[in-house]
Amino acid sequence: MKDEIIREVYQVLEDRRDNPIDSYTSKIMCDSNKRAEDKILEKIGEEAAEVLIASKNDENLVYESADLIFHTLLLLVYKGVELDELFEEFERRRK
Repeated sequence: MKDEIIREVYQVLEDRRDNPIDSYTSKIMCDSNKRAEDKILEKIGEEAAEVLIASKNDENLVYESADLIFHTLLLLVYKGVELDELFEEFERRRK
Protein backbone atom coordinates (compact mmCIF):
# COMPACT_ATOMS: atom_id res chain seq x y z
CA MET A 1 0.00 0.00 0.00
CA LYS A 2 1.33 3.43 -0.89
CA ASP A 3 0.36 5.00 2.44
CA GLU A 4 2.78 2.63 4.20
CA ILE A 5 5.59 4.87 2.95
CA ILE A 6 4.67 7.38 5.68
CA ARG A 7 5.29 4.70 8.34
CA GLU A 8 8.52 3.71 6.66
CA VAL A 9 9.77 7.30 6.55
CA TYR A 10 8.73 7.78 10.19
CA GLN A 11 10.62 4.64 11.24
CA VAL A 12 13.74 5.77 9.41
CA LEU A 13 13.55 9.14 11.16
CA GLU A 14 13.17 7.43 14.55
CA ASP A 15 16.20 5.29 13.79
CA ARG A 16 18.22 8.33 12.73
CA ARG A 17 17.23 10.04 16.00
CA ASP A 18 18.08 7.01 18.16
CA ASN A 19 21.12 5.82 16.19
CA PRO A 20 22.65 8.95 14.65
CA ILE A 21 24.62 8.56 11.45
CA ASP A 22 26.18 11.03 9.06
CA SER A 23 22.88 12.16 7.56
CA TYR A 24 20.86 15.35 7.28
CA THR A 25 18.13 14.08 9.60
CA SER A 26 20.54 12.83 12.27
CA LYS A 27 22.47 16.07 12.20
CA ILE A 28 19.44 18.34 12.40
CA MET A 29 18.10 16.40 15.44
CA CYS A 30 21.51 16.50 17.19
CA ASP A 31 22.51 20.07 16.40
CA SER A 32 24.30 21.59 19.36
CA ASN A 33 25.11 25.09 18.08
CA LYS A 34 21.50 25.97 17.63
CA ARG A 35 18.65 24.21 19.27
CA ALA A 36 17.54 21.32 17.12
CA GLU A 37 13.88 22.15 17.56
CA ASP A 38 14.47 25.69 16.32
CA LYS A 39 16.22 24.37 13.19
CA ILE A 40 13.39 21.95 12.49
CA LEU A 41 10.78 24.68 13.00
CA GLU A 42 12.71 26.98 10.66
CA LYS A 43 12.68 24.26 8.00
CA ILE A 44 8.94 23.78 8.43
CA GLY A 45 8.41 27.50 8.00
CA GLU A 46 10.63 27.52 4.91
CA GLU A 47 8.88 24.50 3.43
CA ALA A 48 5.43 25.95 4.18
CA ALA A 49 6.39 29.12 2.31
CA GLU A 50 7.61 27.01 -0.61
CA VAL A 51 4.27 25.18 -0.70
CA LEU A 52 2.48 28.53 -0.88
CA ILE A 53 4.70 29.70 -3.73
CA ALA A 54 4.37 26.38 -5.56
CA SER A 55 0.60 26.57 -5.31
CA LYS A 56 0.46 30.15 -6.54
CA ASN A 57 2.79 29.32 -9.45
CA ASP A 58 1.09 26.01 -10.23
CA GLU A 59 4.38 24.15 -10.21
CA ASN A 60 6.22 21.73 -7.92
CA LEU A 61 3.30 21.54 -5.48
CA VAL A 62 3.69 17.80 -4.90
CA TYR A 63 7.46 18.10 -4.46
CA GLU A 64 7.19 20.98 -2.00
CA SER A 65 4.32 19.33 -0.13
CA ALA A 66 6.44 16.21 0.34
CA ASP A 67 9.19 18.39 1.83
CA LEU A 68 6.72 20.01 4.23
CA ILE A 69 5.25 16.67 5.29
CA PHE A 70 8.74 15.20 5.72
CA HIS A 71 9.83 18.00 8.02
CA THR A 72 6.56 17.80 9.96
CA LEU A 73 7.23 14.09 10.49
CA LEU A 74 10.76 15.00 11.55
CA LEU A 75 9.35 17.36 14.18
CA LEU A 76 6.96 14.68 15.46
CA VAL A 77 9.83 12.21 15.77
CA TYR A 78 12.05 14.78 17.46
CA LYS A 79 9.28 15.62 19.96
CA GLY A 80 8.55 11.93 20.59
CA VAL A 81 5.02 12.03 19.20
CA GLU A 82 3.93 8.61 17.97
CA LEU A 83 2.72 8.43 14.38
CA ASP A 84 -0.43 6.66 15.51
CA GLU A 85 -1.36 9.77 17.52
CA LEU A 86 -1.48 11.70 14.24
CA PHE A 87 -3.56 9.00 12.56
CA GLU A 88 -5.93 8.91 15.56
CA GLU A 89 -6.35 12.68 15.33
CA PHE A 90 -7.29 12.38 11.66
CA GLU A 91 -9.77 9.62 12.55
CA ARG A 92 -11.27 11.75 15.33
CA ARG A 93 -11.76 14.65 12.93
CA ARG A 94 -13.38 12.40 10.35
CA LYS A 95 -16.23 11.47 12.69
